[in-house]
Amino acid sequence: MSDPAISVRGLRKRYGDLEAVTGIDLLVERGEVFALLGPNGAGKTTTVEILEGYRTRSGGDVSVLGEDPARRTLSLRRRVGIVLQSTGVDPFLTVRETVQLFAGYYPRPRNVDEVIDLVGLSGRRDGRVAKLSGGQQRRLDVAVALAGDPELLFLDEPTTGFDPGARRNAWEIVRNLAKLGKTVFLTTHYMDEAQNLADRVAVIADGAIVAEGPPGEIGGRRTAETTIRFVVPPGETPPRLPPASADGVVEIRTSEPTRVLHELTGWAAERNLELPGLEVVQPTLEDVYLRLTGGRAGSE
Repeated sequence: MSDPAISVRGLRKRYGDLEAVTGIDLLVERGEVFALLGPNGAGKTTTVEILEGYRTRSGGDVSVLGEDPARRTLSLRRRVGIVLQSTGVDPFLTVRETVQLFAGYYPRPRNVDEVIDLVGLSGRRDGRVAKLSGGQQRRLDVAVALAGDPELLFLDEPTTGFDPGARRNAWEIVRNLAKLGKTVFLTTHYMDEAQNLADRVAVIADGAIVAEGPPGEIGGRRTAETTIRFVVPPGETPPRLPPASADGVVEIRTSEPTRVLHELTGWAAERNLELPGLEVVQPTLEDVYLRLTGGRAGSE
């Protein structure tokens, strides 16, 4: 098996008396999309900047594509692409000129027109940067990061401020990168974004990783309690279930939803009853995230 794209052991970062990162471990395999989630002040941005080589660490071992990012070697920088929350490019250049300019900084760049097609800017190839919409400029940011054909791409809050349509388009770009075999390290505070894009997710809070795994399993989601709700038909009382609320709604929380549903629907079928509003709700990634981070939300 190949070495991981990112390996972090016991990473620490201290600012005076404040320990912003308290000894975290991370492993990102090559070719996967990995999402790091965390509320304001959790240590997320500090961690990512250490991985990118922009911030020094106080302790621990870090390897990015087999190199220590603190050394900021040219060989590593040629293999990594970074998409920051805002990127400054010449507004008077065209899209193609911009990508071509950045491609010229690398020894083995990706084909410029192929990069433009990949990020969905084919129709704006000859348009000036100043004339691009916000979403199109964000696509150009990704194109600039891809110009050198990096093995690893850091995406920092790639869809902040996007409308729903633009967010879905950005998601498709990330999926295209994954199909090309790129490793993507994504930071986001959108739970649906992490759930739709990431192979694995890590949640950081108070400088420590509090949960890690596939989005469907993180924080015990697979075994967490499921909520079953329905309206009790007038004059009926389901056996061994919580009492209904004033408006007749029964809410059951259970770690055995299949068994409970079997008993409930069997009881209703025997009486030829319908259960209005019947729904089965599993805990979302956002539910788990808020529980793990003490109800704090947002991005650093």
